[in-house]
Amino acid sequence: MFRIEKFKAALVENGLTVADAAAAMGISKQALYRKMNGESDFYREEIQAFRKLINRDNVDDIFFAE
Repeated sequence: MFRIEKFKAALVENGLTVADAAAAMGISKQALYRKMNGESDFYREEIQAFRKLINRDNVDDIFFAE
């Protein structure tokens, strides 16, 4: 289960915006908002791009939380 609050917190901690995350993932802001709201799923490449953007080895707590 995607944890939107942890996703947003990771952005804030790194001084990034949703637009920054979308650009790093190679998708539009609108597509990212749909993914954040559970209307579509994140692809592995997008998760990896986000992980690199926030410089973390593991983002399971954001994208795969129980």
